[in-house]
Amino acid sequence: MRIFVTGARGQLGHDIMLELKKRDIEAVGVDIEEMDITDAEACERVITEAAPTHVIHCAAWTAVDAAEEKPEACRRVNALGTENIAKVCGSLGIPMMYFSTDYVFNGQGERPWEPEDEAEPLGVYGETKYEGELAVRKYVPDKHFILRIQWVYGINGKNFIKTMLKLSETHKELTVVDDQIGSPTYTPDIARLCVDMIQTDKYGTYHVANKGYCSWYDFVVEIFRLTGRDVTVRPVSSEEYGAKARRPYNSRMDISKVEAMGFKGLPPYEDALRRFLIELGA
Repeated sequence: MRIFVTGARGQLGHDIMLELKKRDIEAVGVDIEEMDITDAEACERVITEAAPTHVIHCAAWTAVDAAEEKPEACRRVNALGTENIAKVCGSLGIPMMYFSTDYVFNGQGERPWEPEDEAEPLGVYGETKYEGELAVRKYVPDKHFILRIQWVYGINGKNFIKTMLKLSETHKELTVVDDQIGSPTYTPDIARLCVDMIQTDKYGTYHVANKGYCSWYDFVVEIFRLTGRDVTVRPVSSEEYGAKARRPYNSRMDISKVEAMGFKGLPPYEDALRRFLIELGA
């Protein structure tokens, strides 16, 4: 087995590379310096030369607000870039794993989204990630994993928790939205499941998240409780807070398919947060 990983220096790609190394699985990791995914010829050349048995595609445009300002740039990465990789996987006859998002749904209601629910993408980011899903299904129809993930954080790069901890050093009061509900999800936990999955032929679309739901407000309160930060956290609505891109109110995802297909699910988000804070030394 030889795994080709795009976005290998990003938050998720970094931990997938670590997980593959831990299991002694041969891996080739690339980022934009080695392969620009928006360049079809480069994708074909670099992937073909690497001769992988599988591809895990982590590279993505994840700046949700910036996507609204630069929709075509975002589309080139998330839709065209994914299509370029999917075409190569299809021509080589190898399995592909792609990461999508809860933003492919409209974010309304309270029922957890199921993998088979109809997509109604929210904003440019959601639209382009869904276009990526369609490309994977079109060009790698029988050998793909599509994993929809959300509220992701890890040790590598920037994330919400690091931002909150940094703000706590200079602010005694913070306002955080309390009407968006989802599951904060730790990248090493995603990585472990990905490597479990990629070694099987249990293809399909999965929702992947740490167990349990909370609001961003609840999450920040827990972060500061665990780290002993004396900061007042004030809940506000999404409307009050304001942002260029609309965020889903309902990011709850039904993750039951993971265990139903025989995989070990992810632990509760509270457990993951504690492990991350220890790793961070916070």
